[in-house]
Amino acid sequence: MDVPYWLEDPTPARTNGKLDGRVDVAIVGAGVTGCAAALRLAEAGLRVRVHDARSVASGASGRNGGFALRGGAARYDVARETYGAERAAAYWRWTENALDRIAELAGDALQRPGSYRLAGDEEEREGILLEYEALREDGHNAEWLDDVPGGAAGRFHGAISHPRDGSIQPARFVRRLATRATAAGAEIRENDRVEDLEALEADRVLVATDGYGHGLVPELADLVWPTRGQVIASEPLDSVLYDRPHYARQGFDYWQQLPDGRILLGGFRDVSILDELTDVEETTPAIQSSLESFLHELAGRKVAVTHRWAGIFGLTQDMLPLVGAVPGRDGRVWVAGGYSGHGNVLGFACGELVADAMLGRDAPHLELLDPARFSD
Repeated sequence: MDVPYWLEDPTPARTNGKLDGRVDVAIVGAGVTGCAAALRLAEAGLRVRVHDARSVASGASGRNGGFALRGGAARYDVARETYGAERAAAYWRWTENALDRIAELAGDALQRPGSYRLAGDEEEREGILLEYEALREDGHNAEWLDDVPGGAAGRFHGAISHPRDGSIQPARFVRRLATRATAAGAEIRENDRVEDLEALEADRVLVATDGYGHGLVPELADLVWPTRGQVIASEPLDSVLYDRPHYARQGFDYWQQLPDGRILLGGFRDVSILDELTDVEETTPAIQSSLESFLHELAGRKVAVTHRWAGIFGLTQDMLPLVGAVPGRDGRVWVAGGYSGHGNVLGFACGELVADAMLGRDAPHLELLDPARFSD
């Protein structure tokens, strides 16, 4: 029961040649960021070696809620106020483009039915109305609904409909990225935990572990907070109640119904929020009980839970990822992580972004996401 539903998907065959000696880039982490970066770098002709303590997609990339959303972790109107209107709009468009690129690579791992951002109460309604108005003002595709169809009808206080958002089988997608990366010449070493970056035989190192591997880069240990997310999946239901990803209460609750009829539900981190600021990958009775109670509400009856799991993601103070060269490391150590729970799309986008930066290519948003932005 503690095996994530996503990781039960068959692992595709992968050719994996061995690179002898020193490589141009060593990547720590074979999740979405590490595999996206490896593919980009290997296609550019670099010698790339990926190390993972477990296996491809076995961390956050195989343990999340399967949402593929445009935008970032901050509400769009808040992002405009915080980063500036032009930067916020460009950032949103960048994630839209990343989702389109995922669609090119993911095959049947991605569906794009849209998503609903729901208002759990009147206060949240006021907030997401401001977000909706800001989105429309900047020309982004979004619709306002006073009520939503399906199983959530009559239970919420309005919603933003995002027509181009998606639902992803994240492990399937990342394993396909890994297959492409090794076909391009990268080496992936599974069950190969990295304890010391200096021990890696590489000219440069990219740490792509998001909330895992806390302490590998001590300078950033206080900037990316490991945070636990817990998820459950139900037995298959015989009717479709939810035809796209739904999320409410500022993202603390999120759920979708999978093609086989299961409801996959995550969140309720605020039930014991301080306990969830951890890198311990295990479920807890308090949150699991809250998830199970809400599952029965969503299904309209008691349904069996077939899967329970936990995963770790990286949370940052300003809700933006950290991407770029680590200050004080002479350009040898790079990082991409801190997606604040939006890693399926942002993790892919940042993997390609950091690879482009390492290749000396144009890398927009790098200044916004620079790890040095928190320096005194």
